[in-house]
Amino acid sequence: MEGIRINKYLSEAGILSRRKADSEIEAGRVKINGISAKPGEKVYDKDIVEYNGKPVKITDKKVIIAYNKPLGLVCTSAEADKDSIFNKLSYPVRLNYVGRLDKDSQGLLLLTNDGELSNAIQKSVNNHEKEYVVRVNDKITEEFLSGMRNGVPLDDVVTKKCKVTKTGERTFKIILTQGLNRQIRRMCDYFGYRVVFLKRIRVMNIRLGNLKPGEYRELSREEEKTLRNMAGR
Repeated sequence: MEGIRINKYLSEAGILSRRKADSEIEAGRVKINGISAKPGEKVYDKDIVEYNGKPVKITDKKVIIAYNKPLGLVCTSAEADKDSIFNKLSYPVRLNYVGRLDKDSQGLLLLTNDGELSNAIQKSVNNHEKEYVVRVNDKITEEFLSGMRNGVPLDDVVTKKCKVTKTGERTFKIILTQGLNRQIRRMCDYFGYRVVFLKRIRVMNIRLGNLKPGEYRELSREEEKTLRNMAGR
C-alpha cells in the first residue's frame, strides 16, 4: 500500500468520517506506531494505527447492511451510550451509520465500513433522496403541505424544496435531499404541528421493505451496484 493520509485511512476503515478524523487526531486520540498522529501524516503498509487505544485496519471486504432501527435507540458509539444501536446490533465487522435517526424515530438505517461511500451518500450537495412516513398531531391542511414543499426557515438556513404527499387526515410522506438535525420535526414545528410518528422507509434505491424492528440484511449485489453508481463510488 502506498502512503495514505491518516484521515482517509480512518475513513476507509469505516471508523470515522474524514472531518471527524481530523478533530480526533487534533485531540490526540489517534496513534501511529504508538505515537500521536499529526494532521496530514501518512500511513504505510506495516504501520500500526490505533483509535482510542484500539487497533484499526482497512479490511478488503466492504460491507453495507440495511437495518431497521427501533424506537428508543440512538446513533452513537457503543461506549458513549447504553442505548446505542451498536450495543443491540451484533455484526462481526465494525460498521458506522450513514445518516443518523434520532431516538424517537425509527426505520431504515444504512450501516457500512466503507467510509468513502458513506461520505458520498451524506453530502447534501449530491441531493440523494431519503423518504419518510410521518404522522402529526392535527389535521393536515393544504397550506401546511405547500409550506413544507417550498422551503422552511430553520435558524440560519431555509430547507431545500422537497416532495410531500398527503396520505391521510394526519399522515404524509416526505422525500428529502438534505439531512439537517431533526429536520422533519423542526419543519413541522414551524407550522404548529408536532410529529408523533416518524419512520424512514427509503435511502436512495434501498427500501426498508419487510424488515422488522431490530432486524438487518446485507444488500443484494444489484442493490449495492446501483447504490454505488448513484453515489459515484
